[in-house]
Amino acid sequence: MRKFISSLLAVAFIATSATVVTGTGAFSRDRQEPVYSSSSKRPQAKYQRKKVRIDTSERPGTIIVDTNRKYLYYYEGNGKATRYGVGVGRDGFGWSGTVKVGRKAEWPDWRPPATMIRRERAKGHNIPAFVPGGVNNPLGARAMYLHKGGRDTIYRIHGTNQPWTIGQNMSSGCIRMMNKDVEHLYSRAPVGTKVIVIGPGSRNASSVYSERGVDVFGSIFSFGG
Repeated sequence: MRKFISSLLAVAFIATSATVVTGTGAFSRDRQEPVYSSSSKRPQAKYQRKKVRIDTSERPGTIIVDTNRKYLYYYEGNGKATRYGVGVGRDGFGWSGTVKVGRKAEWPDWRPPATMIRRERAKGHNIPAFVPGGVNNPLGARAMYLHKGGRDTIYRIHGTNQPWTIGQNMSSGCIRMMNKDVEHLYSRAPVGTKVIVIGPGSRNASSVYSERGVDVFGSIFSFGG
């Protein structure tokens, strides 16, 4: 029994020494992935990734973002989709339209637009003009840059180091996801993917899609995919 307890203590010491604790959780030194403790703030359970059934006339591989319900859908075809919880633009920063994924990046650098820097400075907040990719970067683990007509819209679908903001209106117009979810979506959505964003207060969501509930069999046999 003493040997068993000693082994457990050794494992706990190794696990503790392998992480860097920050205000929002802990991060692995070997992998730049967040390891949130049980005391960390988490999104509501309804914003966890789920397999669902939807009706839409869009082609498989299309991304649909409903900013009113705070959900992003990746349509897989045959009435099935993966639904992710998202954080969206705060009041005055919502938008709608059809765009495409123009570029993708893993652990992207962050260069806030000059307008954001000026806006935050006027509020007394000085934000840097450049933040290198990593666990402290606001864009999180992955970013998909949204383009229209071949030009950058300045909006992104990206991860976040603040997972408790999922399900809220907190951003300057970007669509933020939990890091584990944006990594999952990133692996499925190539450059060129069509993205439909349904803006705040829009009554046209039903013309784009309608959700018909959880895909029970898909959830059972997805094995976390």
